[in-house]
Amino acid sequence: MISHDLFLVFGIIIAGFAIPSMMGAFADRRPPRASAIAILVGGSMILIALSQKPGGYTLNDVPEAFIRVVAHFTR
Repeated sequence: MISHDLFLVFGIIIAGFAIPSMMGAFADRRPPRASAIAILVGGSMILIALSQKPGGYTLNDVPEAFIRVVAHFTR
């Protein structure tokens, strides 16, 4: 159960951090190679989590997944 949540949470975090990097690359007029790779990795992790969890995730499940992951690491 927690492995699906880990993939979802880390995928969202990686893809979320890649967006400002991509915007910065476009602003500096350089190709956003690293951020494009990060978005692909993050998106792949999200797709793995969505496809491997029985029943999938809903939008209401995402905050609960974050809480389960944080609780897993703080215990």
